[in-house]
Amino acid sequence: MKTITIRNVMESSGVAFGTSGARGLVSQMTDEVCTAYAAAFLDVVRQSFNVKRIALGIDLRPSSPRIAAACASAIRAQGIAVDYCGALPTPALALYAQTQGIPAIMVTGSHIPFDRNGIKFYRPDGEITKADELAIADATVQLADSDGQPLPVANAAALDQFVRRYLDFFPANCFSGLHLGIYEHSSVARDVLRRILEGLGADVVSLGRTEEFVPIDTEAVAEVDVQRGKQWAAEHHFDAIISTDGDGDRPLISDETGTWLRGDIVGLICSRYLGARKVVVPVSCNTAIELSGSFETVQRTRIGSPYVIAGMQAVASGSDDAVVGFEANGGFLVGSRFDRAGRKLAPLPTRDSILPALAVLAAARERNGKVSALLRDLPARYTASDRLQEFPVARSKQLLEELVSDPQALLKYLAPDRSKPVGSDSTDGLRITFDNGDIVHLRPSGNAPELRCYCESSTQERAMQLVQQVLAQIRN
Repeated sequence: MKTITIRNVMESSGVAFGTSGARGLVSQMTDEVCTAYAAAFLDVVRQSFNVKRIALGIDLRPSSPRIAAACASAIRAQGIAVDYCGALPTPALALYAQTQGIPAIMVTGSHIPFDRNGIKFYRPDGEITKADELAIADATVQLADSDGQPLPVANAAALDQFVRRYLDFFPANCFSGLHLGIYEHSSVARDVLRRILEGLGADVVSLGRTEEFVPIDTEAVAEVDVQRGKQWAAEHHFDAIISTDGDGDRPLISDETGTWLRGDIVGLICSRYLGARKVVVPVSCNTAIELSGSFETVQRTRIGSPYVIAGMQAVASGSDDAVVGFEANGGFLVGSRFDRAGRKLAPLPTRDSILPALAVLAAARERNGKVSALLRDLPARYTASDRLQEFPVARSKQLLEELVSDPQALLKYLAPDRSKPVGSDSTDGLRITFDNGDIVHLRPSGNAPELRCYCESSTQERAMQLVQQVLAQIRN
C-alpha cells in the first residue's frame, strides 16, 4: 500500500480540476494519478452514501480505456463492484447512475485537444459540487497495486435507457419526412444519436465519420467545420445537420443552409419548447434570453455546470417549477420534471446534447417551418467566440488585472472602435458592456491553456469582427 495526497498529485502531475472534472495531458494522467483520483472520489462519496456499485463509462479517445481500467482497479480495491457501461455519452451515464442511485465515473476529455483527457465524477444524486472537488483535492488515499484486470464486458442498459428517454418524450414519428445529416466525426454519441433520430422517423445520412479523435468545440467551431456544414447542406439539401462534441454533452446543430446555431440560442429555443419558467445560465450567454421575455426568472452564474446546477437549486421552490439551465456551448440541464402534451421528461441536471437538438427540430416542425425561421422570433442579438490557444493561465490573469486597473489598457484591447464602457461584470473573467451595445468578455479557460473571448453585438458579422479584433490586439 502507498499513501499519497491529491494535492501532491496535482502539483507533480499537473492534472487538476477545471470547469468540468479533473483534466490534464494524457502523458500526465498515469495509472497512479488516475487511481489516486478515483480512490479520493470514493473516499469522499462514501462519507454520504452507501456505495456498493459504481457506473463507469468512456468516450472514444484512444487513452480512455487505459484510464478507465486504472479507475476500475481503484474501485475494486475498495470492494465495490464496477458496472461498466462502455463507450457512451456522458449524459447517458449520468442518467443511468441517477436512476440506479449509484455514483459514476466518466473518462472523457470532452472537446479539449487530442493530447489531453479527463475524468468526471458523479454522486448518486448528480454531479459533484465544488465542495466535493475541494474535499477530493484535500484527500489522502491508500493506493494498492493495480489488479491488472481488463475492463468488463459493457452493460448496454445505460444506452438503452437514454434512447427511451427521448423516444418516450417526443411524439412517435414526429420527424417523419425530415432529411437530416449527422456529423459523426469521433463523437461517442454518433451511433445513439442515429438510433434516436431514426426512431422518431427521420431519414439520416452519416457525415465525416472518423476513428481518429477530432476535438470539436461547440463554442468555437473551426472554420473547416463552418465550411463543411454549408457544403453538406448544399449537396444533400438537409433540413438540418446534427452533431455533438466528443463526449456528447454539447450539441452542434445547423439550419437548412448548414449554418451552425450558437449554443445559447439553441438553449433558448429548447427552453421555450419545454415551457420553462426559470432559466439559469452562465454570464457568457446571449442577452436575448432576458430580452425575449419568455421566462419568469433568468439567473446568471459563473461558467461551468456546477455553478449552473447550484443556480437551478437556488431558484427552485418546488418539483413543478419548470427549471432548466444551459450554457453558451449548448449543453442543456433539466432541473425539474416536465410534462408536455402528457409526455413526461424526468430531471437530468447535467449537460446533454440530445434534448436541445431534438427540441429545435420539434419546434420547427410544430410551426411547419424551417429551423432558420425560429431565429426570426428572437431579439436581434448575436454572439461569437474564439480563443487564443497555448496562452498560459498566468498570462491571462495578468492581462485581466491590467484591464481592471488601467482604463487606457481596457480601451486599447477591448474597444477597438473607440466605444465607451458603461458597465462591467467580473462574475467570471471580465465582461464589459459598451455604449453602442457591444459586449466583450475575456476569460481564461478552466480546461486548457487558452484565453477565451466572447462577444455580443447587433449583427452576427459585427460580433465575429469584434472577437477577431480583440484577440488580434491581445496577440500582438
